[in-house]
Amino acid sequence: MSGEEQIILRAWRRSDIPALIQYANNRRIWLNLRNIFPHPYTRAEADEWIALCESNQGPPTHFAIELQGEAIGGIGCRLLDDVNCKTAEIGYWLGEPFWGRGIATAALKQTNEYTFQIFAVERLQATVFEWNPASARVLEKTGYKLEGRLRRSIFKDGRLGDSLLYARIRE
Repeated sequence: MSGEEQIILRAWRRSDIPALIQYANNRRIWLNLRNIFPHPYTRAEADEWIALCESNQGPPTHFAIELQGEAIGGIGCRLLDDVNCKTAEIGYWLGEPFWGRGIATAALKQTNEYTFQIFAVERLQATVFEWNPASARVLEKTGYKLEGRLRRSIFKDGRLGDSLLYARIRE
């Protein structure tokens, strides 16, 4: 199944809250994300996330991944500052029922194009935990190159591990 033909990236909206709670409240997703992504993922967290997205004043930086009318995950970029002002950090997650279908890859391709088109960045980067090879493959399939292994750089759920830094440069 090709995710590229079916997904839409769009702004998060209040009507997404039930789906957001359903798919984001998953320990297997949380294990692969920074602690800013909460677990359990409750109504309060969903309300806070939607309010944050609604308060954005500039071009959107975070999107719902929609499949057949339902928000099934999220993707976005964080514009860095100071000496890293030409870099955006990419992050994404997808509801577990949708893993392995090409959806994250399709969403990342669209986000890469959007970010380079809308923002004055020269570099997109993403960090992957060493125990998440599926996410590394998504990055590689969309043109990211492994730049380095940051040894013992993350501590998640009582586990110390390496992170992998991937980047893609504007063509």
